[in-house]
Amino acid sequence: MGNEHQQNACEVERWGLFEITVAGPSEGNPFQDVQLSARFEHKHRTVQVEGFYNGEGQYKIRFMPDSEGQWSYSVSSSREELNGASGSFSCVPASAGNHGPVRVRSAYHFAYEDGTPYRPFGTTCYVWTHQEAAIQEQTLASLRTGPFNKIRMCVFPKRYSFNTNEPERFPFEGSQAEGFDWTRPDPIYYEQLEQRIVQLQELGIEADLILFHPYDKGHWGFDRMDAETDAFYLRYLIARLGAYRNIWWSLANEFDFMQTKTMDDWDRFFRIVQESDPYQHLRSIHNGTKMYDPSTLVLYDHSKPWVTHVSMQYWELSPTNAWLKQYGKPVVVDECCYEGNLPQRWGNITGMEMTARFWDGFARGGSVGHGETFLNSEEVVWWSKGGELRGESPARIAFLRQILEEAPGHAEPIDRLRDAPTLGVEGEYYLQYFGIHCPAYRELPLPEEKSFRIDIIDTWNMKVTPLEGTYKGLSRVDLPAAPYMAIRAVAVGEEQ
Repeated sequence: MGNEHQQNACEVERWGLFEITVAGPSEGNPFQDVQLSARFEHKHRTVQVEGFYNGEGQYKIRFMPDSEGQWSYSVSSSREELNGASGSFSCVPASAGNHGPVRVRSAYHFAYEDGTPYRPFGTTCYVWTHQEAAIQEQTLASLRTGPFNKIRMCVFPKRYSFNTNEPERFPFEGSQAEGFDWTRPDPIYYEQLEQRIVQLQELGIEADLILFHPYDKGHWGFDRMDAETDAFYLRYLIARLGAYRNIWWSLANEFDFMQTKTMDDWDRFFRIVQESDPYQHLRSIHNGTKMYDPSTLVLYDHSKPWVTHVSMQYWELSPTNAWLKQYGKPVVVDECCYEGNLPQRWGNITGMEMTARFWDGFARGGSVGHGETFLNSEEVVWWSKGGELRGESPARIAFLRQILEEAPGHAEPIDRLRDAPTLGVEGEYYLQYFGIHCPAYRELPLPEEKSFRIDIIDTWNMKVTPLEGTYKGLSRVDLPAAPYMAIRAVAVGEEQ
């Protein structure tokens, strides 16, 4: 034992991961009996970081430095033999593609910590990391060529339609047949999860981790752990994963369907996450819906200070503007039904409809999440297990992402143009989407003092048609009288 320690490098890039490993006791239950932390110092700043037990007498502390320069650290513990490890490292500039964690920049916008704009183009693969290795690798291959920069995924396994297989490993030691030891996390499970989080990071994809969900119903019991176990699980998870820059915390999926948890519980979980995370990753919570009975909709109060942004499940996008004004925080409609052919009503919209919902939500100033639910003989359905993307919407989502990445990063909904969702910057940029409406022409009220170039965008066929000449003032724009069209007007001199 003793205070031997190792670190992953004497240099670590900004927003990279610095790791201290300390040998220590393995008798008893070190997961709960041993407290370990480190104090990191840079100039006049101090950051306190909790460590965790990694099994087999190995303890770890992970740290994500956010400032360049020399950092020093010292380790303290409830066990004397773990005390006293100390050292230093140099934080060097971030490498290409490393922009830091995503933050809320304004009431409408996200940005990476270095200021680079970030718009979530998310997808859902709830338990892809609980599948066999070949499916996980296929999922990564699909993500590598797909349009997505965020993925919603669960920590706990899921038991649901088209998803009844038993995982090989679990977040706690044990099994469904023999029961689980709620005081002993399984380090190998977390190491495998961490490997996938790093691979997502290498693809530029944020891991929106779902911490609780109702798709257990007592089969394993992760949905009905007691309050002490809930808190222990959250703190252990954050100590292990918080130093990865591409982490978001989603407190739950369909939180209101978890009958064993109360609103007070969710408030408590938010506070635990907020207080335990030295990096203050994004935090939100996702609601359930019964589309056949909108009166049953239960939303968490996203105005609470520990909620960083709104995560919403809703089957259409027109309320996006109202949510933005109500909460004053970015709105991500993570689930608006899925492209596919499952019998359940949430899992059988067309690729054309999924594409339309993306355009509608983004044009209203929000963000929209994708999911795919095509039945196949192997029951490897993307929304749950990952695997292969089969739908028509991902290519169209990639086209939309390209359109929006060419737009000003500070574009917002333009309220004065009320009859069609319009995103833009007054006097500079306008993107107006018509959805199912089929106008033969539109009169676009542009400023008189500037000239604009106008494009007609066919969102389904992914075609941009520039109009000849320039426009100013009230401008008639002839359209093909077809659905799913958009107009883009960019001030001359503002084109990127």
